[in-house]
Amino acid sequence: MTDPILKQLEKNSKLSASELAVLLGRDEKEIAEQISQFEKDGVILGYHVVVDPPEKTGNVGVTALIEVKLTPERGGGFDLLAARISKFDSVTSCYLMSGGYDLAVVVNGENLHDVARFVSEKLSTIEGVISTATHFQLKTYKQSGFLAHTESETKRLAVAP
Repeated sequence: MTDPILKQLEKNSKLSASELAVLLGRDEKEIAEQISQFEKDGVILGYHVVVDPPEKTGNVGVTALIEVKLTPERGGGFDLLAARISKFDSVTSCYLMSGGYDLAVVVNGENLHDVARFVSEKLSTIEGVISTATHFQLKTYKQSGFLAHTESETKRLAVAP
């Protein structure tokens, strides 16, 4: 079970210790100390904002999910390769997966060519990378637990026989 403080912060990272104390019926000082401990222990890695849609901020870049098949390294398995791939600035997330491929790598780029260059010049040249399959994000419906505001919610077509 997720800690109730973490659960609330995942929904809204702007909540103060005093607001969390009221929500959870606990002491504000205790909440603040627990958050501080989570940060020290690396349980809380950071805080972020979810923007909908990114175009409102002038972000016209692209996001891609790249399936990566690997040959595990002796003595390091997938971990060393995943750590190496994760260090690239354009990589926003990297996950070890079950199924038909080993890693799911999420990449942001300025355009399609930027992502293609990353795959062909950086990712695919790493020893141990067997193959990649790139999928470009077309539209966001839900991100980090938040539903995106889509046009279909505001502009419904009339029902006609």
